[in-house]
Amino acid sequence: MNQADTYLINEKDTAEGSQGQKYLASGQEIALRLWKEESADTDKPQASRNYETVGYVISGQAELTLAGQTLALNPGDSWYIPKGSAHRYRILESLTAIEATHPPARQDP
Repeated sequence: MNQADTYLINEKDTAEGSQGQKYLASGQEIALRLWKEESADTDKPQASRNYETVGYVISGQAELTLAGQTLALNPGDSWYIPKGSAHRYRILESLTAIEATHPPARQDP
């Protein structure tokens, strides 16, 4: 690939995962996904993933329970979840957020 090459993924062309996430751009070492207008009063199941995650809240509110703490996620907040850490989200107000994962979280089988 030379530097003039451009790779573009438009949201309307993305696959949707089983939990409502949209898989955006993905490389060899990192992936980006979008959670768009996740419904309020949604409790996600506790999870532990084989990748680390960083995220950013665009709009809405959620709680993230991680390492014995419950963290308020509001617009403009970003967060980090270490690889293998048990965590849980609770959506308090319709949430739109982006996450990057390393290694890449891949589309559901």
